Amino acid sequence: MKALVLGGYGNFGARICRALASDSAIELMVAGRNRESAQRLVDSIGGRATAVAIDFNAPDFARTLRQLEVGLVIHAAGPFQQQSYAVAHAAAEAGAHYVDLADGRRFVCDFPAALHEAFLASGKVGITGASTVPALSSAVVGHLCEGWNAVDAVDICIAPAQTAPRGTATMAAVLSYCGEPVRVWRGGQWVDAPGWAKPERVNFLRLRGRIGALCDIPDLELFPTRYGVRDRVMFRAALEVGFTQRVFAMLAALRSMGLLPRPQRWAAALNRIAGLFDFLGTALGGMVVRVEGRDASGQPTRRAWHIAAGDDHGPEIPCMPAILLARRLARLLAAGEAMPAGAFTATGLLELAEFAPEFARWGMQTDTIDENVPTGSATVVPELA
Repeated sequence: MKALVLGGYGNFGARICRALASDSAIELMVAGRNRESAQRLVDSIGGRATAVAIDFNAPDFARTLRQLEVGLVIHAAGPFQQQSYAVAHAAAEAGAHYVDLADGRRFVCDFPAALHEAFLASGKVGITGASTVPALSSAVVGHLCEGWNAVDAVDICIAPAQTAPRGTATMAAVLSYCGEPVRVWRGGQWVDAPGWAKPERVNFLRLRGRIGALCDIPDLELFPTRYGVRDRVMFRAALEVGFTQRVFAMLAALRSMGLLPRPQRWAAALNRIAGLFDFLGTALGGMVVRVEGRDASGQPTRRAWHIAAGDDHGPEIPCMPAILLARRLARLLAAGEAMPAGAFTATGLLELAEFAPEFARWGMQTDTIDENVPTGSATVVPELA
């Protein structure tokens, strides 16, 4: 299968390309506007990879995909918050599968309705959100509450390592909703809360506690319905250096008062400034997912899943769902089979067990904790050493 990775030499795209380059079922194309940058990556990874200079904003993009006989487009050129569906439409028009790493709420949540007919007509599959959210987060929630009678609450928090590589696109995505009202499911109803404002303390198993603030991601909208959540769904990000977290809270306050329009304009500068505080942080990051509800016998229960990623390997996690789905599509093609055609979010498309080899490859540690709601006791189940 010919797989073309847009943004292939970027922060996430390069990681995907390195993972797929040695796959014998995939012929990899590293794509972006700068052919020299693409070629440098190709030279460094070897395998069956070629460099391609391509502009996905070009009016003849779909024709170019057909000429290259692309079987799968992996879109890693974010941020997706302000993007149209032009790349996905071009992939469908060219008769190619499509997978992206989008975490923009509207981009992901509106994707199926906007693209389903196009991918049905092409006989291909279009998948959005093949990243930490909602692909991995939904795999974790599904694992934690399997067999339960009811889900009352879902609380998720990501905790990036201070020294991990940061992309300007990621910073721009974060700033796009800083201080903006974010729709959340709380108290069994929809309410608005400001993004990145009012940070609260979050505890992790293998990381020191941090303060985390609300992020606007697809899970907030997708999970209440998918899991029938009765009370709340919350998603926070907790930066390692508390001062930087409070800076975001300050920016959120300024924007909510109308004093800081379009803070995403400052993404590159803030990204550089953030690096000045690396000496205060570490190379350890992670994530926690907590779910509360009623188990199969109707008893109140709470479970938590933790992951800790050392050596600045945390940015590998958002790439894993796209890698796993690309390999699945390649295997199905080799077997003369295919995934159902149409456009879907990545919610529930992967099982947590499928991530285990990827976690192990990067030395990541995961734990599942059964927390007893009435007594506060906990049983820790380590999953990876």
